[in-house]
Amino acid sequence: MPLTNLFNRRNFLKKATAGTALSLSIPQIVSAAFAAEKVGKITLQKDDIILFQGDSITDAGRKREASEANNTGALGSGYAFMAASDLLLQHADKTLKIYNKGISGNKVYQLAERWDADCLDLKPNVLSILIGVNDFWHTLTHNYTGTVQTYQTDLKALLDRTKQKYPTIKLVIGEPFAVTGIKAVDEKWYPAFNDYRKASREIADSYGAVYIPYQTVFDKAQKAAPGVYWTYDGVHPSIAGARLMAQAWLEAIKG
Repeated sequence: MPLTNLFNRRNFLKKATAGTALSLSIPQIVSAAFAAEKVGKITLQKDDIILFQGDSITDAGRKREASEANNTGALGSGYAFMAASDLLLQHADKTLKIYNKGISGNKVYQLAERWDADCLDLKPNVLSILIGVNDFWHTLTHNYTGTVQTYQTDLKALLDRTKQKYPTIKLVIGEPFAVTGIKAVDEKWYPAFNDYRKASREIADSYGAVYIPYQTVFDKAQKAAPGVYWTYDGVHPSIAGARLMAQAWLEAIKG
């Protein structure tokens, strides 16, 4: 091959590779997911108290004995910590207080059992809830007998209880998600699990909550890297997956 043609070919491949990487950047993946789902945003105010709630995905190994806001150990090592670190950096003038009270294995009714101490007593202005994967998964693995109707009823009751106490609270609801074909997630999950995802969206809409379309985010992210790069068992995110989730959460914040 002539040197001129070889140089042109290498230059073309270099540009094509750069273009592909750019088109698959995480901010663009997240923005595309939000645009596809027509997701709204919230505005943070000075002295806002932000609370992350949920199961093991939110828990992420946090130190439960550490109860103060903005504590590195108390925020765990997952998306809640990553989102909190960005929020505290970007909004230093707002003196935000951020808590993580996720507990591994929780379903909605277990959130309700600890809601006074782990939510209402903290007086949050912004409440982020990611819950639902165990409400389905445990019907396959833990003899849990709850249904999607149980999930809906329990989550609505929890939100009603919260809104009654704090009518102006800003709600963020994360979509339960799973990456198919990786360890824990197989054909037994479908189509039933999709009903939980649909229910979470309908509840978010009915309560005026910002909705984080995590399933769409993870689906789009697999165009950049395979599912096992983002989650090691189909449910729990890897480091990259946690950062992806944090980026999605931050996308819901104005400014």
